[in-house]
Amino acid sequence: MQSLQEKLFQSSGFLIGTELVSVRGGMHERSAVKARDFANDLVHFPGVDWISITDNAGGNPQLAPTALGKPILYAGKEVVIHLTCKDLNRNGLESEAWLLNSEGFHNILAMTGDYPVAGNEGLAKPVFDIDSVGLISMLNKMNQGLDPRDDHGNSKGRQLGETQFCIGAVTTNFKLREGEVMPQYFKLRKKVECGARFIINQIGYDSRKISELRAYLDDHDLKHVPLIGNVYLFTPRVAQLFHDGRIPGVVVTKPLLDLCLGRAQSPDGGSAFFHEFAAKQIAIYRGLGYRGAYLGGVHNLPAIQRILEIEKSFAPDDWKQFAREIRFSQPGEYYYYAENPTTGLADANRRETVPSAASTHAGAFYHLSRWSHDLAFSHGRALAKLGAGLCVNSKDPKQGPKPLRLLEHASKSVLFRCKDCGDCSLPDVAFLCPESQCAKNQRNGPCGGTREGRCEVDGFGDCIWLRAYERLKSEGRETQLLAHAPVVQNQGLRGTSAWANFWLGRDHAAKNKSNKPKTG
Repeated sequence: MQSLQEKLFQSSGFLIGTELVSVRGGMHERSAVKARDFANDLVHFPGVDWISITDNAGGNPQLAPTALGKPILYAGKEVVIHLTCKDLNRNGLESEAWLLNSEGFHNILAMTGDYPVAGNEGLAKPVFDIDSVGLISMLNKMNQGLDPRDDHGNSKGRQLGETQFCIGAVTTNFKLREGEVMPQYFKLRKKVECGARFIINQIGYDSRKISELRAYLDDHDLKHVPLIGNVYLFTPRVAQLFHDGRIPGVVVTKPLLDLCLGRAQSPDGGSAFFHEFAAKQIAIYRGLGYRGAYLGGVHNLPAIQRILEIEKSFAPDDWKQFAREIRFSQPGEYYYYAENPTTGLADANRRETVPSAASTHAGAFYHLSRWSHDLAFSHGRALAKLGAGLCVNSKDPKQGPKPLRLLEHASKSVLFRCKDCGDCSLPDVAFLCPESQCAKNQRNGPCGGTREGRCEVDGFGDCIWLRAYERLKSEGRETQLLAHAPVVQNQGLRGTSAWANFWLGRDHAAKNKSNKPKTG
């Protein structure tokens, strides 16, 4: 039997995956029994190529995905395990990855994860020690034979056995503002660069954006990366939840909501319409050259069979008309490519020239921050050499001279709301602090949870990556936003001087280039 990786890269058929949402409670609970029965039906259904199992979806505590996955895997069906960064630190994620590999789970969908919304005795503390890019990098290193290193980044002289993970990632371009869309594209490329083998897009209902994602990959030497289209079976309740922003990153516009609620008034509650709508989306993905479709929101095999039967009944070119129908964009939405007037889809030969929704520009504070950084933290500059010399010869090289440490702490606390992490990413995020101004401490691009530019977590305002993009664009440097090596924050530096750590080559910036300065 072919593995999912073999199907993705060695076969030509259009693949179908389906999502199995884990439950809260043990395997004896009624909901778990129902999920297990559904999984058993899927195992014996040849129309589904793999089953994907969620990891505390929506930020809620649930049964570990391996509990539902083992019977499926042992029955011979391919399983994709979701692995997210919200509940485990890097050690926990590595431990979980070793377990998965040992148990035979070789397909992992690596994600940052939704911000927790529940937990025993109240809201759980989010972890977000690393993000999806850091997780993908770690899994890729495990595939190559992980080389454990000490606190100083030195090899311990032994290499752990190689894993066999087929690493998947998620992306979304269903965003309103240019400063949301473009960082998502940059991060997508970074994920592939770091080891992602296949991509699943977020739920969305704009065929032009769906075609644009395919065109963007083709246009940036990523045509070889299998792209899976996300399809979610509507119900009136689901449409309302999506419209209300209850699911981070998923947008249902008012016209689409009205259509769904109107169809729900039919004698069957809209069932026939919703199944056909899902089938039309699958047809669009097939017509646009996606590698397959990922079907969510279904909880029984007859629903899947019905959707696939409807899609099979369509003529080969019907998807073109469906693509014109399913165009529920947001007013003023940004597109990377211009619209093809004939098809209504992305024209990969022409860039869009219509301005994005309202944006801000870099101010004097940003330019002052950049000038100060270039002056004191560019290796080879006199001030950088002086700082390195002062720190390396101080009583405590981790903190540097006391007056300098006091100046760093006071100035960065006032100017950037610094949390004293010791491994500073200010220059990576256009001088915005991911510790204090990002709910998930994202250091390698935005998560997918923004809505109209706003963070999915109340109280954090506009996404810092949108703001960073707009600051860089004001200088014509927006394409440099994620040009640096993947940032994995060293927690061992917390509470120490970020200035000293940079000057002496102890922080993450040392991965970009050899930045241990000569002080003699």
